[in-house]
Amino acid sequence: MIRKLKDGKYRLYSRKKDGKTGKRRRLGTFDTRDAAEKHEREVQYLSGIEDYTT
Repeated sequence: MIRKLKDGKYRLYSRKKDGKTGKRRRLGTFDTRDAAEKHEREVQYLSGIEDYTT
């Protein structure tokens, strides 16, 4: 999930909330939305690989 911050940057958050805190984990802050979307795709790709390596 990508949100725009007050300073104009974009922050990537995890899709699922943390059970203890009830908040989403931060996965990075980016200058452009395109950069945030690119990193989101990378994270999704890597999380899919983890399922097959274990």
